[in-house]
Amino acid sequence: MFDDARYDGRMPYRRCGDSGLLLPAISLGFWHNFGDVDDFEEARKIMHRAFDRGVTHFDLANNYGPPPGTAEQNVGRILVEDFVCHRDELVISTKAGHDMWAGPYGTGGSRKHLLSSLDQSLKRLRLDYVDIFYSHCPDPDTRLEETMSALATAVHSGRALYVGLSKYPLKRLKKAVRLLQEMSVRCLIYQPPYSILNRDVETSGILDWLKNEAIGCIAFSPLAQGMLTDKYIDGIPAESRAARPEGFLKTEQVEQHRDQIRALADLAAAHGMPLHHLAIKWVLHKKSVTSALVGARNVTQLDSTLDALQAHNIDKGTLQAINDIVS
Repeated sequence: MFDDARYDGRMPYRRCGDSGLLLPAISLGFWHNFGDVDDFEEARKIMHRAFDRGVTHFDLANNYGPPPGTAEQNVGRILVEDFVCHRDELVISTKAGHDMWAGPYGTGGSRKHLLSSLDQSLKRLRLDYVDIFYSHCPDPDTRLEETMSALATAVHSGRALYVGLSKYPLKRLKKAVRLLQEMSVRCLIYQPPYSILNRDVETSGILDWLKNEAIGCIAFSPLAQGMLTDKYIDGIPAESRAARPEGFLKTEQVEQHRDQIRALADLAAAHGMPLHHLAIKWVLHKKSVTSALVGARNVTQLDSTLDALQAHNIDKGTLQAINDIVS
């Protein structure tokens, strides 16, 4: 069913910190394209194509859809129907912490929410365990000791092999990692937004700290929710993410970066590549970054993104040109 040449060297694998785990340079996320509002058969084709091209890491969360939970349900069905003989070739992650169900226990960093959510995720995914379980976001109203104890329980109970943290600020991240160590669990990976247009994880010192601590980093939104593609060079298309009132990408964000987007597109073209390839290569040139996490609406879009790996590496002159544009 799958391509026997999927490990022929086209997909590089990078060690996650100093752990024994290798992740593909590009991983596939299931945020907004695998819910019940989307085409199930296209989702199946995307997963098949990704695996055929060496993508072994699938990233989810409890609330991915829409509606929430349906991305895990759909992926779980595909895993059982098509990937049952390949489970040990896959790294599957999920998360909890954002709003998921009604009532006081459907969100946050409590043991009640995190462990209940993990059990629900395992049922939807039809798995006995996930490879990585994340605290999806910090919860200012719950003691870190409680949140980290839930992650430790996930590992000690066998429901997760590793744990990760997402979007934690540096001070809180440092404390969380220390608490996990005291509970005999190592933080495997950190997941922040990171792109040419969003460098908070870099300027805050998190990337350098992760490197020093030998903790992996998987960057989500490396294309800045589509801004670092050719889509927005000449305006905002009617069917684009920025044109939807319910979307996370706002029209004013695109307008704010319009000149930068055009200048970056010109720079990419001068180096013989599309803008999204330049954006992916930029994220991956950082030694602190283990993997770039991307989404795909269809197989064509997935292939176009993965083709960035065949583009030539960015030299120092290009890096400086990028910095000059966005500074």
